[in-house]
Amino acid sequence: MGFLFGKKKKVQQEEGEKQRPGIRFPEGIWIKCASCLEIIYKPEVERNLNVCPKCNYHFRVPVMERIRSVSDEGTFAEFGDDYESIDMLGFSDSKKYSDRLKDARKKTGRKDATVIGTAEVGGVPVVLAVMDFEFLGGSMGSVVGEKIALAAEKALEIGCPLIVFSASGGARMQEGTLSLMQMAKSSAALARLGDAGHAFISVLTDPTTGGVAASFSMLGDIIIAEPGALIGFAGPRVIEQTIKQKLPEGFQRAEFLLEHGMVDMIVERTRLNAVLALLLKTLTAHTGK
Repeated sequence: MGFLFGKKKKVQQEEGEKQRPGIRFPEGIWIKCASCLEIIYKPEVERNLNVCPKCNYHFRVPVMERIRSVSDEGTFAEFGDDYESIDMLGFSDSKKYSDRLKDARKKTGRKDATVIGTAEVGGVPVVLAVMDFEFLGGSMGSVVGEKIALAAEKALEIGCPLIVFSASGGARMQEGTLSLMQMAKSSAALARLGDAGHAFISVLTDPTTGGVAASFSMLGDIIIAEPGALIGFAGPRVIEQTIKQKLPEGFQRAEFLLEHGMVDMIVERTRLNAVLALLLKTLTAHTGK
């Protein structure tokens, strides 16, 4: 079954679950599944779009691999790649924000936590925006907000649907109120896109939390989630500590949100390209947009 409509599915990995200790294997050859704890030949996992062939656990994937998996070959053209975060507030906690940015750029090879570009999915022109959790936890600062808004404006300009893949820990605290302003900015850009009659498909991956979940990621005309994805404003542990109550099993996982009407469907990664292509053709069939 490639995707679920209202069917509850057992979540195999609980929040904060620790991997069992075991033998250490050479890096790059074997990978240990965080859910079923099986040791799997890494190329086998990669061929399966980074989905565990034993238990269907969805590993997090790099941005460009995500783009290749959903867009038609050779169609993706990035724009807005010159946007770069700066330390506007001179913020420092245990480490200077400027140093965190330098480290994140070195680690990921990009300037901030979102990649945007035009592409085709199933032959339908789209604008794609994909968040990078490896860059400071996919946190939304001024550049991320600007690029989500820019993606929506580009979709409006060329008259095509917008697809956003969210993966984020929330708003970037090192930019203070400036990061919170991006919630309204990105939402307003999406409202203009919707007013013009162009579709917005939001794909929620693990994790989609904080200010991102509280703004653009939950505003899609169609909201898709990957199996087992953590989705919510605050994490389950924080909520439990605040309300002093035990949360239901699987709370804030994709399956729980589907059951309670917060997402429209859960789609396995191996089926996502085909499902997106079908949705896009359906959404644009009568409008030509």
